[in-house]
Amino acid sequence: MASTLDSSNITGQDTRTTAYGTCHHDCPDSCGWIATVENGVAVKLRGDPDHPFSKGELCPKVNNFIERAYSESRVTRPLRRIGPKGSGEFEQISWATALGEIASQLQSVIQNHGAEAVLPFSGAGNQSLLAMGFPYRLWNALGVTRLQGALCGAVAGAGVAMTNGTKLALDPEELAHSKLIIIWGSNTRLTNRHLWPTIEAARTAGARIIVIDPIRTITADEADQFIQPLPGTDVALMLAMMHVIINEDLHDHKWVAARTLGFEDLEEHVREWSPQRAAEICGLPEDEIVALAREYATTRPAAIRTLIGAEHREHGGMFFRTLACLPALVGAWRDRGGGLARSVGSWTDLAIDHDALSRPDLLGTREPRVLDEVRLADILTNTDLNPSVHALFVWGTNPMVSVPNTELLRKGFERTDLFTVVHEQFLTDTARYADIVLPATTQLESLDVTPSWGHLNLGWNEAAIAPVGESISNAEFHRQLARALGLTEPALFEEDLAVLTAALPSIDIDQLRAEHRVRVPYPEDGKPFGDGVFPTASGRVEFVSEELRALGQPALPTYEAPTEYAPEQLTRFPFRLLTPKQHARFLNSSYSHLPKHQRAEHQRPEQGAVEGGPYLEMVAADATALNLFEGTMVKVSNDRGEVTLRVRITERLRTGVVAIPWGWWGDSHEGGVANSLTSDRLTDWGGGVAYSDTLVAISPAL
Repeated sequence: MASTLDSSNITGQDTRTTAYGTCHHDCPDSCGWIATVENGVAVKLRGDPDHPFSKGELCPKVNNFIERAYSESRVTRPLRRIGPKGSGEFEQISWATALGEIASQLQSVIQNHGAEAVLPFSGAGNQSLLAMGFPYRLWNALGVTRLQGALCGAVAGAGVAMTNGTKLALDPEELAHSKLIIIWGSNTRLTNRHLWPTIEAARTAGARIIVIDPIRTITADEADQFIQPLPGTDVALMLAMMHVIINEDLHDHKWVAARTLGFEDLEEHVREWSPQRAAEICGLPEDEIVALAREYATTRPAAIRTLIGAEHREHGGMFFRTLACLPALVGAWRDRGGGLARSVGSWTDLAIDHDALSRPDLLGTREPRVLDEVRLADILTNTDLNPSVHALFVWGTNPMVSVPNTELLRKGFERTDLFTVVHEQFLTDTARYADIVLPATTQLESLDVTPSWGHLNLGWNEAAIAPVGESISNAEFHRQLARALGLTEPALFEEDLAVLTAALPSIDIDQLRAEHRVRVPYPEDGKPFGDGVFPTASGRVEFVSEELRALGQPALPTYEAPTEYAPEQLTRFPFRLLTPKQHARFLNSSYSHLPKHQRAEHQRPEQGAVEGGPYLEMVAADATALNLFEGTMVKVSNDRGEVTLRVRITERLRTGVVAIPWGWWGDSHEGGVANSLTSDRLTDWGGGVAYSDTLVAISPAL
């Protein structure tokens, strides 16, 4: 059973139960947990020791999840705005009143402007199946505007697919068999902590660990070698590696001849990419590039581990497309523990019927308007958009913190003609602009199934406690809204277990519930492309991609500097801004409003606690040049916005590169968030956004 009675006292009135669950956060680890409940109250949450990946350990955030669920600041009743948008002034109302007002406003918008004037906007705040997928049954039935692309994840898969014909890649647990592991643009120890023991085990067995990243992370600190290129120059480094590998005849002739397409074109193309040329662009020693290429080409098995951080650039698709060429060039896919390890969500997707979950068939013959998710700020402020968006529904995300170009987005949220509904657990930066805020359940209060994109286990989540206050799940909210709208389509009211059963056709739901998880299929020999056949048009790894050429992109792996890094822009805004995730106590924008987590984010082992709020990291040389010191208040600005922060001197960055930790809410300091500054330029393909191609100026705050 998923929930069992452990004990009762002699009166029979007090009960203790346990419920097995799966962490729902947008994190690759998707840990298993066990909640202990006494008299209906969750009193303990611990890691499930039998979970094959997380093995009984929870991160510092989720260790405190019960405090989050019972937080005094949690929204537990429907709220209606009574003050100006953004003021956070609300009054409590009943669910009946809230649903009645929402239905009336929604019907009015559709009648006056059409269904395309309605926009649902969701994210992976809860990446469980029902939480993410079921709500779109209602939106499909209404035929509203839909969004394409994603703030995170889509570009990495789309980039790899242009080389390999698929998003599928190496299971990261196969790194246990590797003798060389290159962690490229990922902070494994912080953001994928349960994979690190596998990497350490490989090192104990003789593997070397190399980290390539523009920031010296805690993962870089533990590596055998750290390589720190300038931000946005990784493709130049990859091309120079190919130059060395081919020029020194280190490529796998037999595998390349049998399994790849376009080698001769690639050979000619990378001839001009000498290590000297790449060294000048990347800011690296030439001999470091040569040594890296030689070691990668001559070590078996060799694996590259990456996740999604590097996709947040104008040429993010090209990063992953080029990276995927390296394993093919040296024949790394032939070995167990060799190849490219990234998200395994594509393997999990093979077990999920997403259409059965969201029911796109409810659209009928209608073709809804499709807009780019990452351009929400432009969508809400673009006066040429016809029709404009007049009703916005938000759940599972906090766009006023997570979406780029926040100050433009703020103007959109301030529109008096925009009716906004936010389904949330807390009064986030986004919820403060809502007309109606509705209370959402936490994972402790919800039945669901949570897939992972970091390991191959689908996890069951049993509701451990009754909903706090009047909170309801994402799925239940959309059922109730459909009912308030007078809709009758049976699919809009289907119960959770029936939906999950339909969405997982190859899974025994009863067994999943009883055993708490199920492993999705993966090749038994550990080789995702063991037969050497790739699902491209040619059946080979494509060094030359005609599909990319048809999209107007370079057919061969190509380095291009970001548009924002144009010389005239660098003159005005001389610092390259990075906005790294701080997963020690935050998870995206979750937890960053909770004082306990804020305090923990400010602990510096060498200095103790520093003043609250986010900060600007910069190296001492840059600070000295601007006559700045540790703790100096500075204005960080560009044409999109400005943020006032304290300086933190660091050795993690390079000269000319600064960083602001991402995830802090705007009310945690003097105004603005990291994304007040970031670029909302679309990626080359895949529908992502170039957060990290951002330039800023820095000056003392007056």
